[in-house]
Amino acid sequence: MQTNPTHSSLVAVGDSFTEGMSDLMPDGTYRGWADLLAARMAARTPGFRYANLAVRGKLIQQIVDEQVDVAAAMGADVITLVGGLNDTLRPKCDMGRVRGLLEEAVEKLAPACRQLVLMRSPGRQGPVLARFRPRMEELFACVDELAARHGAIVVDLYGAPSLSDPRMWDVDRLHLTAEGHRRVAEAVWQTLGYDPEDAEWHTPMPATLPPGWVMRRVADARFARQHLLPWIGRRLTGRSSGDGLPPKRPELLPYEELA
Repeated sequence: MQTNPTHSSLVAVGDSFTEGMSDLMPDGTYRGWADLLAARMAARTPGFRYANLAVRGKLIQQIVDEQVDVAAAMGADVITLVGGLNDTLRPKCDMGRVRGLLEEAVEKLAPACRQLVLMRSPGRQGPVLARFRPRMEELFACVDELAARHGAIVVDLYGAPSLSDPRMWDVDRLHLTAEGHRRVAEAVWQTLGYDPEDAEWHTPMPATLPPGWVMRRVADARFARQHLLPWIGRRLTGRSSGDGLPPKRPELLPYEELA
């Protein structure tokens, strides 16, 4: 990591987290931390180029097959890679296979850019995190080991108290709100060596009174109907929310042309 660096290009690789769900824009598209980061970097560097290959729902095998070689061929200054968490949330998950695929991705991407950025993804407080915590932490241990071996940097979002707060998460309980994405962009920005714009991004939000029992039950029922049951249905039928969707920004082009 260098102080006040200059980067001329960024390629983002991953799933819904990197695509930007649920930072919804008025036109129905998603923005997200990678777009916010690209905007900051573009403001410092004329001619800055940006591509975002992420597609929601992708497993690590799909990321390796569909995105990694494309990203490596772009020759960007910075590549971000976040993947494998969707695998850990599946009822059956071969963590050895996930680690092997992540290693394959890092081995291809690290020599293809000036700086590879990996992440320990954020986790929302609640029963889902408690149930899948061992798999997630096994994945993050692999991330740390690969980063040390290949000269990548790691953004530790999992260890940030602010991002575990349920208020940072959308109603689907799987994706960050706009404020959550803003804080992730700040975390990556600082880890790359840029001067902080928000030195307190990791600080928890002020405490508020929790909703009452009735409101929590209503929210639970809405969540189950609108998000949990469709998610289970896709798992049972082998479908993904990203089936048929193209990459978010498939070409490495000047940022102004994509804004």
